[in-house]
Amino acid sequence: MAMSCKDGKPGSLDNGKYVRYTPEQVEALERLYHECPKPSSIRRQQLIRECPILSNIEPKQIKVWFQNRRCREKQRKEASRLQAVNRKLTAMNKLLMEENDRLQKQVSQLVYENGCFRQHTQNATLATKDPSCESAVMSGQQRETHQHPPRDASPAGLLSIAEETLAEFLSKATGTAVEWVQMPGMKPGPDSIGIIAISHGCPGVAARACGLVGLEPTRVAELLKDRPSWFHDCRAVDVLNVLPTANGGTIELLYMQLYAPTTLAPARDFWLLRYTSVLEDGSLVVCERSLKNTQNGPSMPPVQHFVRAEMLPSGYLIRPCEGGGSIIHIVDHMDLEPWSVPEVLRPLYESSTVLAQKTTMAALRQLRQIAQEVSQSNVTGWGRRPAALRALSQRLSRGFNDAVNGFTDEGWSIMGNDGMDDVTILVNSSPDKLMGLNLSFANGFPSVSNAVLCAKASMLLQNVPPAILLRFLREHRSEWADSSIDAYSAAVVKVGPCSLRGSRVGGFGSQVILPLAHTVEHEEFLEVIKLEGIAQSPEDALMPRDVFLLQLCSGMDENAVGTCAELIFAPIDASFADDAPLLPSGFRIIPLDSGKEASSPNRTLDLASALEIGPAGNKASNDYSAAGGCMRSVMTIAFEFAFESHLQEHVASMARQYVRSIISSVQRVALALSPSYSGSHAGLRTPLGTPEAQTLARWICQSYRVYMGVELLKSGTEGGESVLKTLWHHSDAIMCCSLKALPVFTFANQAGLDMLETTLVALQDLTLEKIFDEHGRKTLCTEFPQIIQQGFACLQGGICLSSMGRPVSYERAVAWKVLNEEENAHCICFMFVNWSFV
Repeated sequence: MAMSCKDGKPGSLDNGKYVRYTPEQVEALERLYHECPKPSSIRRQQLIRECPILSNIEPKQIKVWFQNRRCREKQRKEASRLQAVNRKLTAMNKLLMEENDRLQKQVSQLVYENGCFRQHTQNATLATKDPSCESAVMSGQQRETHQHPPRDASPAGLLSIAEETLAEFLSKATGTAVEWVQMPGMKPGPDSIGIIAISHGCPGVAARACGLVGLEPTRVAELLKDRPSWFHDCRAVDVLNVLPTANGGTIELLYMQLYAPTTLAPARDFWLLRYTSVLEDGSLVVCERSLKNTQNGPSMPPVQHFVRAEMLPSGYLIRPCEGGGSIIHIVDHMDLEPWSVPEVLRPLYESSTVLAQKTTMAALRQLRQIAQEVSQSNVTGWGRRPAALRALSQRLSRGFNDAVNGFTDEGWSIMGNDGMDDVTILVNSSPDKLMGLNLSFANGFPSVSNAVLCAKASMLLQNVPPAILLRFLREHRSEWADSSIDAYSAAVVKVGPCSLRGSRVGGFGSQVILPLAHTVEHEEFLEVIKLEGIAQSPEDALMPRDVFLLQLCSGMDENAVGTCAELIFAPIDASFADDAPLLPSGFRIIPLDSGKEASSPNRTLDLASALEIGPAGNKASNDYSAAGGCMRSVMTIAFEFAFESHLQEHVASMARQYVRSIISSVQRVALALSPSYSGSHAGLRTPLGTPEAQTLARWICQSYRVYMGVELLKSGTEGGESVLKTLWHHSDAIMCCSLKALPVFTFANQAGLDMLETTLVALQDLTLEKIFDEHGRKTLCTEFPQIIQQGFACLQGGICLSSMGRPVSYERAVAWKVLNEEENAHCICFMFVNWSFV
């Protein structure tokens, strides 16, 4: 074998001569290449010594061979990638051509119907109507309500219903039975999830998707049939009967239950026929529909606490794709009986966009996720396989849904209230069934706690985008969470019997987010939250200092229309076993005006922008006002606690008060995050506009002049409000901290908030020592006594950390005591000059 550096064949010499390798030599080199693609010179010399067959080859020639081998490998991977992209573009082009043909047929039909309608109106004086025109005017809606001929529960009768379901499904998937319009915000392309459309003018709600997935048709059908594995709202699918058909297909009778998304609405159930068959062109079809009394088929009696909904002909058309993978058409068409829910919630049950986001697109995302996992490494975050992480996500979501719905067949019962019905308390005395665990589990609460309590509530939110509120709740847990409650929940999981009464619990200094996994489109994250403990007394040091939470977040994309935002978490032990007990709690925020929702992508979590003073007001508010009207959403809160039965009343009282405090905190945060805060709440005084804030700004400037001998602000600044505004917009980061043993921040200007990557509301959770590195802390310990005695100190440049852990460099820093009117020390002020993120 010969090598050439230019043509990619085995190596060449500087004098232009080719070196030929024997098959045995190539085999030896290939073995080493698979062990180490880029060996060092020492390793190459060792190879020559270990392999006598390579003894006549110089080390330089070996080096050239490895260089060319790596080049060929890189070219092979790039060629493979380009082939995959080409296959995807070819398949996507085929989909677009089919969609174009369907739209042309729809246009032709509409033109024909319009002509017939005009002829009908012109000939209105005729005694009879043209039957062909009347037939042509029939809409998809009228065809949908067509009365089916009588059927029975015999195999022949069920096959007749199945074949009719197949025909109606195909007419929706590839025909013109439903008028489809592109879903807002969804644009087809090689990197898009697919072509997503929603219905216009048909009964119920309907959505359709076309996409390409890198899985074989049979695998796709298998995954989609297992609806509880990918549809988080699906509680159960029971297959009650299976009938094979003469054409090789299968008819199944199914009973399906869906969770209610909030505490304000009942759950849904379906009595379905599912038909799986193969078409003449080799396409695989799985279609479904509800069985109704009008068809004289088998019936299912109503189930208590469920509203029977209807699934109109829906399903999946799966075609093999040239070069591997599948082209899939998905149709979801339902009547969710919106009459059964409060009027404020009916948009959730009448929106095709919500159906597309929750069901249709969820199916495509699951398929894309599985395909990506098949093509990549089997091990992800914390050494977990993707299937194990998906199972954890499913357990979190399912546990939260169980808590929100509180089904009696799971053992839940309602406790009496305390005279107010804002918070509902449920108790389950069979947590082993709820968690799917054995009571003998050694390291979890089932072995010591014999009951689970859930406190839940729902509230209406106005003018705050769900994604923005959820991100704030995720990143600033201390704004709403009680560290003692977190510690109690963690202690139950870690150390066995634990009573909240009389327990000593330290606070939490900060939270660290440790990512585990995310889905393909990053619309869902699974992560571990580490709450770092702070011992407030010697006794506290005996308690576990850190608390770990397994957390699932979704719906944080502000541009996604109709997306439900969720933050679900559960305390876990540091061992983090796959079968660890989970008691999920959390928040779900569902937009009620999905068709009108229009939040600006430039919105941030900076509460200071909502609190900023001045005639300009809030820029985000202006952006929002231009975008549309009032934004409404419903938030559902559910928190679970494991306890021993004799503590039931005490834990119930604690849980009720805790949820009420969370509701109050969420309302406060939602008000500050609302883009209409400065407009609709103009009568409310913002913290920066209070006399206290103006007084603090004056003290800061006066103290700086006393100690440093120069003015902090430009001359000409007069009046408390003007001083505060100038200080707020100062280019250097200015921040104040308390004079406590463990100083915490109490104020920062806009530059200070930007440097710390926090907000005015969350600022008080930051301690002074947390923002300095080790060198900075040593310097601070040395200079702090000087600040107290002398009144000021100048610090050399260095590195500090933001609240998110990002390093920030500064040229120099100045610290001085802030004196009040009585010339007593009020706080310490720091100014960081010329700071920037590293």
